[in-house]
Amino acid sequence: MSTGGSARRQILLGALLPAFIFSIGVGAMIPVLAPFAVQRGATLAVAGIIAAMLPVGQILADLPAGALAARVGDRRAMLLASGAAALGFLAAGLAPSLITLGIAILLVGAANAVFQLARHSYLTQVTPVHQRARVLSTLGGVHRIGQFIGPFFGAGVIAVGDLRAVFLLALLTALAAGVTVVLAPEMEPRPLRAEGHARKGFGAVITAHRELLLTLGMASMLVGAVRGARQQVIPLWGEHIGLDPTAISLIYGLAGGIDMLLFYPAGKIMDQFGRLWIGIPSMVGLGLAMVLVPLSDSATGLALVAVLLGISNGLGSGVMMTIASDIAPPEDRPQFLGAWRLLQDLGIAAGPLTLAAGAALGTLAGGVWVAAAMGPLASAGLLRWLPRYSVHASRRTRRRAGLD
Repeated sequence: MSTGGSARRQILLGALLPAFIFSIGVGAMIPVLAPFAVQRGATLAVAGIIAAMLPVGQILADLPAGALAARVGDRRAMLLASGAAALGFLAAGLAPSLITLGIAILLVGAANAVFQLARHSYLTQVTPVHQRARVLSTLGGVHRIGQFIGPFFGAGVIAVGDLRAVFLLALLTALAAGVTVVLAPEMEPRPLRAEGHARKGFGAVITAHRELLLTLGMASMLVGAVRGARQQVIPLWGEHIGLDPTAISLIYGLAGGIDMLLFYPAGKIMDQFGRLWIGIPSMVGLGLAMVLVPLSDSATGLALVAVLLGISNGLGSGVMMTIASDIAPPEDRPQFLGAWRLLQDLGIAAGPLTLAAGAALGTLAGGVWVAAAMGPLASAGLLRWLPRYSVHASRRTRRRAGLD
């Protein structure tokens, strides 16, 4: 990148390194949530509900996160989120009851929403627009790397302790993420609002941009849905065809490992050619890979599909964050990003529910294919609506705006 040394330190210490550290703790916690709840006396159904408190907390906090970041600033919001997450991890590890454990995980999910939104808004502010996609795709990449290696760190601390040690690890990573934010260079004051421009509540921001949210925002929700289904389709189909847990874990890890490799090339293509050059092939690729899942009946076949899933999803690293940064109104950015993230998170929650509905109706393959159709639908929505709202959609829209 051609940014100066101070800007690079802002980006690295202010967002990328905290995101990486924070993601390690969350990634370490996720695989042990259900077993930890069962150890505390939960049934499998109750353990599943407790694990679901993480995304539920994130969805509930998306809009308030935008309001908080708008009021106290992005850096302070990240610091508050780090502290709240640390408190949640501590409460979870020491939880005397299942209700306390569920509330603690809900708090962690809410803190995660605040942290993600604030670092997204922060990077939108400090990154030049011609480098925005590379920086935000790198943010998506370090998040994925952190969540990929987190379970290995968790396994290491379990080997010398017990499941509670994972929550201690997550607590330390949350605090460490906050420390890196404190160490980041201070930014110059930003003129977020023109003189006389009053801060809007998120209701007013949603109303002002309702047409955008009902069109391009729905495409964003479809992107979230196909990505959410992708996270669960390998374990579910692997179980359906009778693979053992070790094979399923290895195949899932293969997809995750490939997913991490493409974030920087994806960002460079978006910066050079426009966001559609990544958004369209990523969504079409995910849809195609999902279609192939029910056609695989062996570990080898599912592994090949997992490779395609990893390539397609990795290719789209950071694309929706970049689009959100392009279209967010500078004077009300945090509130808008909160609404945008809410749509994405609702989609992410809907994807696995689609698979579950298919399984409940006796046709998991049908559920997978319905989820697969969301990929092409998402790409069609991006192709139709993104050029209307963003000059960075393609080189053609940039030339029209006089930028190329």
